[in-house]
Parts: sequence; C-alpha cells; structure tokens
Amino acid sequence: MTTAFVLGGGGVLGSVEVGMLRALLERDLRPDLVLGTSIGAFNGALVASQPDLSVVERLTSLWQSVGSAREAGYGDRPLRTVRRAVSTGTHLWSAAPLRQRLADELGDLTFEELPVTFQVCAASIERAAEHWFTSGRVVDAVVASAAVPGLLPAAEVDGEHYLDGGIVNSVPLGRAVELGATRVFVLQVGRLDRPLTPPKRPWEVARVSFEIARRHRFVRELAELPDHVECHVLPARGTSAKDDSLLGTRDFSGVQDRIDATYAATKAYLEESL
Repeated sequence: MTTAFVLGGGGVLGSVEVGMLRALLERDLRPDLVLGTSIGAFNGALVASQPDLSVVERLTSLWQSVGSAREAGYGDRPLRTVRRAVSTGTHLWSAAPLRQRLADELGDLTFEELPVTFQVCAASIERAAEHWFTSGRVVDAVVASAAVPGLLPAAEVDGEHYLDGGIVNSVPLGRAVELGATRVFVLQVGRLDRPLTPPKRPWEVARVSFEIARRHRFVRELAELPDHVECHVLPARGTSAKDDSLLGTRDFSGVQDRIDATYAATKAYLEESL
C-alpha cells in the first residue's frame, strides 16, 4: 500500500492541518508521498523533512508563535506595505519574511535530500500551466506555491515566474493517484463543504472566484477516484465563513483552538474509519 498525504491551500486556516497530522502520526500512519499546495506546501515541507510524530511539536510551535500575518512571514510594516503596493501595483506584502522563515527551518534542503517523496504545486505564468516542483531547493518551491495573487509578488525560479498553486490545483488528489497512491489522506482547511453565495461587495468577487477554482477540480477528482484507491477527507474544525473575510485572512488568534479541535475530530474519524 502506498500512502499519500495531500495538503491543500488555505492561508491562516492551514493550522488545522497540524491537528490532522498529529492524529495521523499518533496512529503511526506515515506517508510514502507528500503533496502540498500553498500553505499545504509549507506544512508538507516540514512533514516530508521529518516524517514522524516529532514534527508535530515543531509545527505547533511555529503556528503558536504567530500573532499576526507579519509574524507568520506574510506581511511587513503597514506603511512600507502601502508604499510597496503603490510602487509595484501588483502586491501588498513582501515575500522576504516568508522566505526567511522557511530558510530558518529548511535551509538549503533539496527535494532529493528528503526522506519522503515530496512535490509542490504552483501556477506558471509564462506557460499558463500547473507546475510541479520535484527537484531543487525546497524553499524556492514553497515560496512559489504560496505566492497569493495580489498579496505576494510572483516568485521567480530558474527564470520562470509562479503564482499560488491554488489557482490550478488547490487540493491535488488526482496527482496523488497518478503517482501511484492507493491510500490518500486529504488534509483540507474546511472550506470544501462551506456553501458559496454570490458576492455582494467588490472585494468579495475575487474570493468567490478563487473558491470556485479551488473546489471544482477536487470535487471532480474525488468523484472519479479508481475503485482501488482508498481516500479519507479529514475533518477540519474551528473555521467559518468569517475566516474568508479580508481581516480574517490575517487573524491568527485562533490557531491553537483550531489545531486542538481538528486533532480531536480527526482522531475520532480515524478510530471509526480504519
């Protein structure tokens, strides 16, 4: 049996994946393959570099230490942010803090050096295509995968520019099947079951559009799973529609509650399903 962990995107809500990982690894369910998109690439990189229960403490400490988007590595000083947005016209935040935070954790680690096969999804601008990083520096790939349009600048890797992988494949279930996974655990942030409504304000248009793109492919791939593939979509807890608001995307105050609640729900799910 080939076991894959598929970690989807979701920004601040990515903390729930830590609770899922704790429940999985406590049952000695370890991955042969890890796939990550956006914040799922961040969490996935650490798991692929340390695929045992001890990584949970490392991830939990990282998420607990974050009190704001800036501390998470996604922001900068407000005045500098405004100046940057005016001068560039493309993004609000610098990617430098995120890159530094990743470098502090992973250094110059490459995909080839990881103990578990790890792949990262990003959206290529020049090719208008889904791109999978499978070699080279892990930090470069994760920064590319997490380059949220409008918030972070496009990331350049080997002369090509990339945006957030969620644009093309937010929850890469199908990729896991293509790579031979026969048992897949899907770590998602809780948006998949949340009903969508038409946008009422200009800034909601992009969010709703992105959610449609995020969900439709996963739903199709889930419906088309081959009979021999066992798939578990793990339950996320502690998230709601308010987390999708402009302010909610920068609110890290509920991180520990989300981790704990999702751990309990996933533990119960695994006890019943396996």
